Amino acid sequence: QDRELRANPQGPPRAMISQFYILSLRGDTIITRDFRGDVVKGTAEIFFRKVKFWHGDAPPIFNLDGVSYIFIKKNGLYFVATTGTNVSPCAVVELLSKMSKVFKDFCGILNEESIRKNFVLVYELLDEMVDFGHAQTTNTEHLKSCIHNEAVVIEAPKAGLNLPQWNPRTVPSNAVHRPVGGMQNESNRNKKNEIFVDILERITVLMNASGLIVNSAIDGSIQMKSYLMGNPELKLALNEDIQIKGQTLGGMSGGYGAVVLDDCNFHECVDLADFSETRTLSFFPPDGEIAVMNYRITGDFRVPFRIIPTVEQQTPHKIEITLKVRADVPEQNYGGNVQITCMMPKGTASVSNELGAAATGQTAEYLPAEHKLVWNIKKFVGGTEAVIKSRVTLSSPITSNKDIKKEVGPVSLTFEIPMYNVSNLQVRYLRIAERHKSSNPCRWVRYVTQSSSYVCRF
Repeated sequence: QDRELRANPQGPPRAMISQFYILSLRGDTIITRDFRGDVVKGTAEIFFRKVKFWHGDAPPIFNLDGVSYIFIKKNGLYFVATTGTNVSPCAVVELLSKMSKVFKDFCGILNEESIRKNFVLVYELLDEMVDFGHAQTTNTEHLKSCIHNEAVVIEAPKAGLNLPQWNPRTVPSNAVHRPVGGMQNESNRNKKNEIFVDILERITVLMNASGLIVNSAIDGSIQMKSYLMGNPELKLALNEDIQIKGQTLGGMSGGYGAVVLDDCNFHECVDLADFSETRTLSFFPPDGEIAVMNYRITGDFRVPFRIIPTVEQQTPHKIEITLKVRADVPEQNYGGNVQITCMMPKGTASVSNELGAAATGQTAEYLPAEHKLVWNIKKFVGGTEAVIKSRVTLSSPITSNKDIKKEVGPVSLTFEIPMYNVSNLQVRYLRIAERHKSSNPCRWVRYVTQSSSYVCRF
């Protein structure tokens, strides 16, 4: 032992975390584990009180009375770690992210109900992932062999749009919420041999009052969740004309309309031997959900929504704000649960809203505490326009037009567009490298475009 201490003068490695807990948005402690006993009790309540009364959003890492609190927030849950030692904050944030992913893989869906109903499974996973404060493994495949509890499957909460499943070639989106491990009351006959691929794009757009794009970017990800038996090798082929800035790829050269990526990265299981020539990715998919590829695009692209805001002063105490939004997506597509918010002047006394003629499935309200107009459109069909007029009465007069523009705005949008992507990155095919007669898996591919930050200035 003396020889070991001399060889390593710093002594044994410091523990990463002392305590771990999962809290609900109300501050209820759902899961708690004290690994080391070197941090005071009751830190969950101290943490929640501090975060709840923080001015604005609390930072993911803060120190209070010598205890470091490190947390992430996902699906209405706080995943929190505490430590009294000087650890790498990024390493703990990464550990919390990986742990939340493992809980989602094994429970099928990540929310308060699924964690409560699967608390025995969650504690078993926790004990395998972290030992005496030290991270052991967060690999879903490794954990499958040592987890013996079965998941209680929870129905995923329904989204705001209840659309009929008229296409026999579609599957409900909650099919991907199946746990990777065993499920209670499940027989082998019910197990389906299938794989799910999501092309998810989050777009950032900043436009001026004339509708011209000031700044735009796409952050994309190809997410995959595999329920294939026998873990076969897969081949995923993308557009043949994909180009990456600063790199010379073989195969088809990118002409007009080619997909040009600023940069991209791949999961460690992906073999890129054929990517340069045929834009094909080969890999053995691990259990659970993985990001096969992440990419970023900052070039020009067709934005899905155009916003044209105008403001007009009628009297010193009255202004009229008109917001016109146009859906520049194909007619067969739609924006789901579109929410448009516009900041109003601080001295607003009252607001009366007038929606357009065909305003079915639309609501608008003014929130006085936040000085904000909120306009909701449940289903915004491509190629259509929506208009709202807001007549604002002010408690103190505004004299010049320049002052009005300083007081009003910006306008921001949140939305989700199913089966549509802005970048035109497509999956050409998804195949099993070696086909066997016995395996004929179902392959489900879905495209989703979401807003990350979508803002228009007045």
